[in-house]
Amino acid sequence: MRKSVAYFDGTSSALLTALVCEGFDTIPVSNGRDNAGQHVRLINKQNRYDLLLGHVHKIFAPENRQPGDATYQDVFHVCRTYSIPLLLEVSAALQPKARVLLGDPPEIVRFVDPADMLDTALALLAD
Repeated sequence: MRKSVAYFDGTSSALLTALVCEGFDTIPVSNGRDNAGQHVRLINKQNRYDLLLGHVHKIFAPENRQPGDATYQDVFHVCRTYSIPLLLEVSAALQPKARVLLGDPPEIVRFVDPADMLDTALALLAD
């Protein structure tokens, strides 16, 4: 069975194309506001993914949060519960600020420089 990679809207099309060419399925997920796929909070044991890709702004809910908006705590909970590594594309220079913004995320969350996203994803999917 092919491994699957879920991604939030805005993930690099070049990255997604490379993953498909390497033999992985790519499936969009939504943060609840952008409706760009299955809502991330609906991930469960039966439909879990092998990897989740995104950006900080896709999981950091705005102050005027709408009902249904996913928070970073929601996303972290899903990733921890179903053992789904989360790669957040963040330039190396901004990674310390992103870590503070997201309340020192769990180990399953990794901040990855854009230039390293494909290699990091492939390494995790190889396990």
